[in-house]
This record gives sequence, C-alpha cells and structure tokens, in this order.
Amino acid sequence: MRVVDTSAWIEWLVASPLSAKLKSRMPAREQCLVPTLVQLELAKWMCREMGEDRSDQVIAFTQKCIVVPLDTSIALRAADLHRVYKLATADAVIYASALEHSAELLTCDAHFEGLPGVELVRKT
Repeated sequence: MRVVDTSAWIEWLVASPLSAKLKSRMPAREQCLVPTLVQLELAKWMCREMGEDRSDQVIAFTQKCIVVPLDTSIALRAADLHRVYKLATADAVIYASALEHSAELLTCDAHFEGLPGVELVRKT
C-alpha cells in the first residue's frame, strides 16, 4: 500500500521532468491510499491551475483508489507527528494517514526526508 502525497500527484499529472521517475512508483488503484486532505489539496490546485473540469476528472480518479477519511485516530497521530517532526498540519495528516495504514508515503517534498516509511523523489 502506498499514499501518494499531493506534491507527487501534481508532478505526475503535469508530466513534469519528475513524472518519468514517479510513473514507475505510482501504485495501482487498489494499492493507492488517498487521504481526503490530498483530495482537498488536489482540487484546490487543479481548479486554480487547470480548471474545474480537469479538477473534477482527477478527483473522480482518486475516488477509484482507497479514500482515507480523516478520523480521530489519524488526527491524534498527526498531532504527535507535528510535534515530533515539526511538520505542517496538512503534511502531518497525510503522513499519519500513511502510518495508520502501514503504507509507504511517496512524496517530492524534501521536508519528509529521512522519515520512516517515506520514499522521496527529489525535485531537481
């Protein structure tokens, strides 16, 4: 199982130079966990950068994956992660979602570097 962070989704969706590296790391839908917070961040970014129709298509795609809602267990774990690793709230929730489901986090955000269970694909 793998959680794909918003940063990795965006790089993959816009076919950035990192997309080739990400393509082989993107999980199949049945192995892809999508926190609802990632859906929110994707919807905001997609509407702003690519329009509402494209945003709707991407969110529809994420709904075919395993959607992970924010619940109390994830929220409390995120609070701990925020305190221990100094992560921003959204990042702590996404990371907590991965950890709660014993999943790896795929990201392009350097502030996750060195954290257990994280695969970082560096931006160049």
